[in-house]
Amino acid sequence: MTPAIKLLEKLKIPFSLHPYECEAHDDFGKHAATQLGLPEARVFKTLIAHHDKQAVVAIVPSSGMCSLKQLAKATGLKKVEMLPPAEAEKLTGYKVGGISPLAQKKRLPTVLDASALQFDSVLVSGGKRGLSVGVSAREMQEKMGWIIASIAE
Repeated sequence: MTPAIKLLEKLKIPFSLHPYECEAHDDFGKHAATQLGLPEARVFKTLIAHHDKQAVVAIVPSSGMCSLKQLAKATGLKKVEMLPPAEAEKLTGYKVGGISPLAQKKRLPTVLDASALQFDSVLVSGGKRGLSVGVSAREMQEKMGWIIASIAE
């Protein structure tokens, strides 16, 4: 039971569990989609960006990349850059490849790419490598305060 799953249960947010085999990879999101037999557009990856001391979470389809310009615009920051992996792990409390947008050490502004709205549910990291959770974009927007914006390219 990861902190992410505990949070979903505590907030009574419906979710589904999607475990899969996982080894170290350059692209954990694409690997998860392949292992689960799902389109990369439905399996989202969690990225951490920052400007000065303000960190933000970007959740984008595994099939694409995050537009840092659009992410900055969505969060009201002048500009953002990716946080180095070791710093992202320290900030979130999760290991790269298992960084969940849920139940991080500190609650950060979180932006989910608008493409998520085309699905009843999307998969995000469940808080460890080899575990995704299916959640509704609208439910996450309502109950977690996630911002929905076009941030993928």
